[in-house]
Amino acid sequence: MMLDSEVPQEGNSTLGGQRKAMYARGADGKLHIVQSAGWEVEEIVTRQAVEDLNRLAEDARQRVIAGQTSALEYHMHKARMDVPLLSQVTGLWQWRIRRHFRPDIFQGLSAGLLKRYGDAMGLTVEQLQKAE
Repeated sequence: MMLDSEVPQEGNSTLGGQRKAMYARGADGKLHIVQSAGWEVEEIVTRQAVEDLNRLAEDARQRVIAGQTSALEYHMHKARMDVPLLSQVTGLWQWRIRRHFRPDIFQGLSAGLLKRYGDAMGLTVEQLQKAE
């Protein structure tokens, strides 16, 4: 366990100027919450993860254009979600969500189900139906 004085303060641009709470051991031997500006390693890993998510979204967008998947998959990745998370947020089973990736199935979804997906990702039904 790091000490209060060892909490990284290098800065992390992915935090947007915010600080985050970390646990560290104080001089009294007890755990304390200490503000941290982050550190370079954390920033590198965060940027790599964001790049991977952006790549997944772009790959899905290309598959939407090619008619191989529905816009639902694109928006799921763009919202930084995966099937298990979207399942938890919508209350739908994972196999149903994967089935809705089929363009022909997605086109036939009810307005209520589309709204449910849209609400989960902060989109309107119209936005959800387009990969833009």
